[in-house]
Amino acid sequence: MGAEETNKQKAQHAIEQLLHYALEQGLFEEQDLDYTRNRLLELFSFDEPYLGQVGSESLSGPQQQLQILIDFGFEIGLIPENTDTYRDLLDARITGLLMPRPSETIAKFMNTKSQSGIEAATDEFYKLSVASNYIRMDRVSQNIYWKQPTSYGDIEITINLSKPEKNPKEIAMAKLLPPPIYPKCQLCRENVGYAGRINHPARQNLRTIPLDLNEEPWFFQYSPYVYYNEHCIVFHHDHVPMKLTKLTFKRLLDFTTQFPHYFIGSNADLPIVGGSILTHDHFQGGKHTFALERAPIEAKFEHLNYRGVTAGIVHWPMTVLRLNGQDQEILLDAANDIYEQWKVYSDPAADVYAFSKIEEEQVPHNTVTPIVRRSKDGGYEMDIVLRNNRCDDQHPEGIFHPHREMHHIKKENIGLIEVMGLAILPGRLKEELSEIAEILSGNSEMYEAAVSGARSGLAVHVPWIKELIAEHGTALTKDQAESVLRENVGNKFAEILEHAGVFKANESGRAAFRRFVNSAGYKELSS
Repeated sequence: MGAEETNKQKAQHAIEQLLHYALEQGLFEEQDLDYTRNRLLELFSFDEPYLGQVGSESLSGPQQQLQILIDFGFEIGLIPENTDTYRDLLDARITGLLMPRPSETIAKFMNTKSQSGIEAATDEFYKLSVASNYIRMDRVSQNIYWKQPTSYGDIEITINLSKPEKNPKEIAMAKLLPPPIYPKCQLCRENVGYAGRINHPARQNLRTIPLDLNEEPWFFQYSPYVYYNEHCIVFHHDHVPMKLTKLTFKRLLDFTTQFPHYFIGSNADLPIVGGSILTHDHFQGGKHTFALERAPIEAKFEHLNYRGVTAGIVHWPMTVLRLNGQDQEILLDAANDIYEQWKVYSDPAADVYAFSKIEEEQVPHNTVTPIVRRSKDGGYEMDIVLRNNRCDDQHPEGIFHPHREMHHIKKENIGLIEVMGLAILPGRLKEELSEIAEILSGNSEMYEAAVSGARSGLAVHVPWIKELIAEHGTALTKDQAESVLRENVGNKFAEILEHAGVFKANESGRAAFRRFVNSAGYKELSS
């Protein structure tokens, strides 16, 4: 009984600390304190608050107090199992009680924008998203990150550990659930305040900001997994599928007019070369300088119909044409013209075909990944990444997709973020690379287990492990082994991007790229 009382007091104390933290962070006003406390007491079936002394020291984050409350919540049956999935559902339920109403968040954003400018408004909104534990900085900080020098510049590598994995039982349970009806997907506006379920995250602590793009209703929010600085998502008011049209380019340009301190981009709209969610039209943006943005121009072109716009072939493993111009409307027309011409362009010499005939139907393969940012001179800069999703017998997952010899590192689609030079590699690599480092440091038992298949996670890496041993031996220190592996993984990601390039970054590929640019009516400028 004494232990139960202690746990109850700990939970009551944690509520008071959490209230103090939320008040300091501006999640609610002083006038809302008693009201918010009572809502938390009700959730945990407490008749009264903590009666002891509560310290006034500032908290760096809410995680410790939330863990205490979630532990107690499991004890009293607020969650059926003490797994990450159920704990996250309760986490959002608790922090949702600390949040301002959506209308209050929107009003504050608009007021700050009016008084201090858009950058101050996004700074404040981002701080709210972190303080409310919607952005799980405790998990994001666990991601493994490094930069890898390549011939294309310093590309960024991350091993993603911030997105919790479900256990086999939860996966099995989720498969038994009917297809989602509400919300239709994780990008729908109805997620704001949603309690979640085992196959859909809780979003009581999510807030979004409405905005107009091309006089259409859209919303702005931050990603809970922030793969880079101020990683935001801009999504359509309605659950409509992604479809690249001239309006897409217009919306992207419109966003950077309203948010000049952010870049924004769209995934391609076809499978294999598209993003993970093609059922809901959306973009991704943020305040981050990617390696692609720093990549130099190899050759410049101009078009008589688009005065003031220059086009450049970018020194990058993927096929990128960069447009620059001061006039938004002229740049829009130039970008759309490139896109329309690319959709129907074929070059058999470069193994590029715009269509395949399947059961008497013409199936399209060409699309683009567009990225827009403001240039230093106040103009507009748009990177148009040419994509093609054709498959063949040799590459059934996609010709311009990570090839099978790379699947032990990365087999998922190369989407917008990775196109720009930031690898998001699966969390399994953390343990697998650690074990390979042990092999390179002399652990012969681990090597035998890998080769025999007894270490299932290492089986896919065996050919690579043998290459590493042949080159570096098995007498490295652990630090040396880890350094070798990071360099190898970084270089493999650069090679993966080369696989995804339609016109290869070599002499014949650049000649093919020029053929397309010339066919679109552009003439090369003398250097």
